Amino acid sequence: MEFSLSWILLGLPLAFAMGWLASRFDLRQIRLENRQAPKAYFRGLNYLLNEQQDQAIDAFIEAVQKDPDTSELHFALGNLFRRRGEYERAVRVHEHLMSRGDLSQADRHRAQHALALDFLKAGLLDRAEDALNKLEGTAFETEARLALLANYERSRDWALAAQVAHKLESANQGSFHQRLAHYLCEQAADDLAHGRVDAARVHLEEAVNKAPDAARARMALAQLQANVGDLAGAQQTLLDAMTHAPTAIPLIAGPLADIALRLGNVQQALDRLQTLYEQQASLDVLDAIVRLTADTAGAERNLYARHLAQEPSLVAATRWIAGEKFEDEQFHPQVQRALDHAIKPLLRYRCAACGFEATQHFWQCPGCQTWDSYPARRVEEL
Repeated sequence: MEFSLSWILLGLPLAFAMGWLASRFDLRQIRLENRQAPKAYFRGLNYLLNEQQDQAIDAFIEAVQKDPDTSELHFALGNLFRRRGEYERAVRVHEHLMSRGDLSQADRHRAQHALALDFLKAGLLDRAEDALNKLEGTAFETEARLALLANYERSRDWALAAQVAHKLESANQGSFHQRLAHYLCEQAADDLAHGRVDAARVHLEEAVNKAPDAARARMALAQLQANVGDLAGAQQTLLDAMTHAPTAIPLIAGPLADIALRLGNVQQALDRLQTLYEQQASLDVLDAIVRLTADTAGAERNLYARHLAQEPSLVAATRWIAGEKFEDEQFHPQVQRALDHAIKPLLRYRCAACGFEATQHFWQCPGCQTWDSYPARRVEEL
């Protein structure tokens, strides 16, 4: 018994000393690793601030290798890969994060959102849709729904886009009635392309009810009415559109003049257009008035001359000159051709969001995909 106790007493200090040495070694190793990892991390941040993304990626990869359990480093690295267009590497980083069992629920949702963005940027819309749907009920729900909305618009799936827009509106994330009306108009256009006239009418009437102040639905409905022979109904629809959507009057003026001429009821449309022109001079409204007064001698020249007295317009001047007679008439065609070429850029429409210009008016900008970003007025009038 005494022999055993003596060995135990001798062994205790030895075991204590060995434990102390082992702890010192572990502490030194931990301190060394902790010193090295932040250095790589801060070096990566420094490169990032200096817009040296290649060096930043190398530094973050080094930091991740030294501290593979740090989720923030993985998020930073994945975002860098996505910004550089290296979507496959970004996906691998975020999928690795998703596979970790020790990841918190908040970080798991964050990784899911980052993975969805990777798929969107890579153009993998089906995989992006699946990833975004998994974010329902999370802190990223609103962002996911907005991304889904853009995804469905991009793929022209208007029914699903409408479902998401209804969810966003129900969650008080803004008013989507104008956009929902556009979706219905897009569905109506698809119906007409496939000969489904009755279905198109239903969609357009629903769009008018959804957004009474939206010009597009009423203009499309008037076009449908005119196509089936209901010219009186089409004219009234356009007159109503001018009342409910006054900012779109320059777009409505031309179709109204066309239908009035076909219907033979010129005076009602002319009176309305002249009143509107007096309230706010517009080239498109003026052009519609000119077409409705084409039988009146000298009306065109007088109307454009009167417009020039109010507005310094190169477009109006070009059209006035077209109807004038000059002493050197043989040079008139060349001068007219040069002026017609010069005013082409002034007759375009320009997106207020991104500045994209087009010869026709778009309800959704083909450049930035923004809805209702094209003013109804020409570039010269902006």
